[in-house]
Amino acid sequence: QVRLVESGGGLVQAGGSLRLSCAASGRTLSAYVMGWFRQAPGKEREFLAGIKMSGSSTFYAESVKGRLTIARDNANNTVYLEMNSLRPEDTAVYYCASSRVLSVVKASYDIWGQGTQVTVSS
Repeated sequence: QVRLVESGGGLVQAGGSLRLSCAASGRTLSAYVMGWFRQAPGKEREFLAGIKMSGSSTFYAESVKGRLTIARDNANNTVYLEMNSLRPEDTAVYYCASSRVLSVVKASYDIWGQGTQVTVSS
């Protein structure tokens, strides 16, 4: 059974940083694309960043480019999201997900983690 588990969320002050982790079990990620999404209360789940687990291709939503960095550790079957210069509007539940294709569309991702809460105080 494939499972993704996010961790690293929490409460941080505006301007601070967080590093989220997504650990996979039951599936070797090297053949897949991993993505990070977030969903704020009352809003749609939005794409943030993606990475091919083989090679070095990464892609980002324009709204977060320069503040977020996605990285992978194939040996530990883990993907990370480094977030800097956090703002109160970054407050959301953050999810990782797995896809077989490069995509910014959430429907392309078939396996999802349970999410981790990030709260940025002003």
